[in-house]
Amino acid sequence: MILNQQRADGFTLLELLVVMVIIGLLAGYVAPRYFAEVGKSEVKVARAQIDAFEKALESYRLDVGRLPTSEQGLDALMTQPSGVAKWRGPYLKKSVPPDPWGKAYQYKQPGEHGDFDIVSLGRDGKPGGQGDDADIVNW
Repeated sequence: MILNQQRADGFTLLELLVVMVIIGLLAGYVAPRYFAEVGKSEVKVARAQIDAFEKALESYRLDVGRLPTSEQGLDALMTQPSGVAKWRGPYLKKSVPPDPWGKAYQYKQPGEHGDFDIVSLGRDGKPGGQGDDADIVNW
């Protein structure tokens, strides 16, 4: 006598819940570490961009004989300012980018900490701060 047996294909609700809990635990463990690394990489990008600006400003100074004024700003590295005859730019390969948080770098000449100051105000866009909110500067 053959009994009518049905074979269940697929997963039970309990098995699915166990898998979802495991995935949630893994995500809770990995996500904070991943996003902390993203913040560190943005700071590294800002430092690298400031370093590139410093080198371009030194090339500008060698050609022109002086640094761009605060009013001319970092745009003087890409576009010849009026009244500057010895300009041989552009001094950057691409246009002046915003900082990794989408805000403009602040350039001041003469600087308070050297010949010129370049500042990114960090993630919060405000002076000071700690961690990702800290200012990234060239001094």
